[in-house]
Amino acid sequence: MSESAAPFVPDGADLDQLRAAAAACKGCHLWENATQTVFSRGSAGARVVMVGEQPGDVEDQRGEPFVGPAGVLLRRAVGDAGLSADDIYITNAVKHFKFRRQGKRRIHQTPDRTEIIACRPWLLAEFAQVSPRVVVALGATAAQALLGPSFRVTKQRGVLLPWPESAYHAEDFAQAGGSAKVMATLHPSAILRADDRDTAYAGLVDDLRVAASAL
Repeated sequence: MSESAAPFVPDGADLDQLRAAAAACKGCHLWENATQTVFSRGSAGARVVMVGEQPGDVEDQRGEPFVGPAGVLLRRAVGDAGLSADDIYITNAVKHFKFRRQGKRRIHQTPDRTEIIACRPWLLAEFAQVSPRVVVALGATAAQALLGPSFRVTKQRGVLLPWPESAYHAEDFAQAGGSAKVMATLHPSAILRADDRDTAYAGLVDDLRVAASAL
């Protein structure tokens, strides 16, 4: 039997009910080692949904997405791009922290397709409640979770796209997200790792300005 969060997602639930239900999710094996489910932050009235890859070490401990160094950078970029924090709903494609241990440290590991697909029911339920105008995929994992494994952020970043008919499960996201446009950009953690951080950060802000222009 394939792993899936679907049995844990209550039908017709609002965001508060989804967050509460997600705390007990055992839809894939990642819950076994994670501290807790990390669901989302933001309101149903948000016009922009930002989708990251998965929570990191700090997020896993605090139970909120994007509260570590990458989150600090993202909040600054959102402001510099002219977006309001009240307009942002932020979540991840995978809700549990995947890692390997190295001594006392927990080292991030990229979720695989099985784990991303298992967590998809949560993302669909979130889209159904928020109904955004723009969806911003932060990084390759999130972009491929939304647009399929062939999507390349390096080639198509900063471009507003419709949900393409060829996208992976595009029909599900079209039903859940309505007529939202989607755009991919770099994950903030990639900015923090960049050799030329200033240039990489400016590129992120430029991409977010594209998203802001669609509101």
